[in-house]
Amino acid sequence: MSAFANYEGGSILFGVDDAARVVGLGNVRAACLDIENKVNDSISPRPDYELLPNTKDSTVELVVRPGRSKPYLYRAKAYRRSDSSTVEVDPIEFRRLVLEGSNLSYERLSSRSQQFTFETLGSALKSTVGIKNFDTDTLRTLELYSDEDGYNNAAALLADKNDLPGFDMAQFGESISVILRRETSAGKSVLLEYEDAVRMYRDCYCYERISGFERTQVERIPSEAFREAIANALVHRTWDVPAHARIAMYPDRVEVSSPGGLPTGISEEEYLAGMVSIRRNPVLANVFYRLGLIEAFGTGVQRIRDAYASSKTTPRFLVTENTITVILPVTVADLGLTDDQRLVYGLLSPTVPRSSGELLGMVDFGRSKLSRILKDLIELGQVFTVGAGRGLKYKGAIETVLLVSLSRKPLVDG
Repeated sequence: MSAFANYEGGSILFGVDDAARVVGLGNVRAACLDIENKVNDSISPRPDYELLPNTKDSTVELVVRPGRSKPYLYRAKAYRRSDSSTVEVDPIEFRRLVLEGSNLSYERLSSRSQQFTFETLGSALKSTVGIKNFDTDTLRTLELYSDEDGYNNAAALLADKNDLPGFDMAQFGESISVILRRETSAGKSVLLEYEDAVRMYRDCYCYERISGFERTQVERIPSEAFREAIANALVHRTWDVPAHARIAMYPDRVEVSSPGGLPTGISEEEYLAGMVSIRRNPVLANVFYRLGLIEAFGTGVQRIRDAYASSKTTPRFLVTENTITVILPVTVADLGLTDDQRLVYGLLSPTVPRSSGELLGMVDFGRSKLSRILKDLIELGQVFTVGAGRGLKYKGAIETVLLVSLSRKPLVDG
């Protein structure tokens, strides 16, 4: 009951055995009184529940609703469901239950440090929103400051300097053992961390294709999808866990993983359907919304999918109890390729050539078919060869012309 009341609710059926066979209770009315007395004596505070006796099969269903006065304790301990078992919550989860029961969130708690500056936030608001004066009244309006509690944790996240986690970013080569570049962006305004992530993304995936006098901007991964993914990683993560969000950049994809699963009250199906309306950090989300970094009503998943509308590759979303990972693949235009051709094409990078032996280990068909597919892709101009003989390798043709890194004016000047 503690687990049900603390989270999504649930029901317990009395009068069945371990094999889920109905055996009935001797006296349904007496059983209801006994259950009620035990609940009232052992669970604190009293949960919202209902007893539903069934005189036909002599069973009693105990329906427990999600409570508002969390945490609900059984013998001074709080519990949660884990698959088919019930386990005690850890200290971090217990603090979250206390905050939820008090209608509070981590970002609204008073920050331990009160010595902050907000030049980054002020500059962003002036250039994006057009405010003329950035002062304490502005911070009050944004719910970052109050006369009673001073700066809250949301303010600390937006301050120029803080002691909070951020992004751990790495660019990998042909395997995870080959790290081409690694950066950690933390201890600063989340707006600067956002820009750091965008800058590294553009270095790795955005180029100009120069043909004659024409320059064409090329994004191997849609910038709108990447920006949405990292903005959501900042806005929807759990900040009471001292862990960095992770951005892993591979030749064929980017993975953005943020601490914390889905907020209470949102199922994985609702999240994937773009129906997220519960915001874990509404104060921070409001600032990002005012700056135009996110949409207002949790449309992130759909916006990421829309960014791949013209690509044959699609993003993926992995949800676990403690993390959410967004996987953004390199885009592949609709070139009239077969499914097997698209598969091989998607395995090739324009910067890290692969041998036919490496590719064979990544597909479920034989060498002769792979050779035919590679030959067809070469004739279509979508694959190029590197080397010869036993050293022959293949690479994708997305950026085989002259490549020049793009630059972009940052959100915050300087």
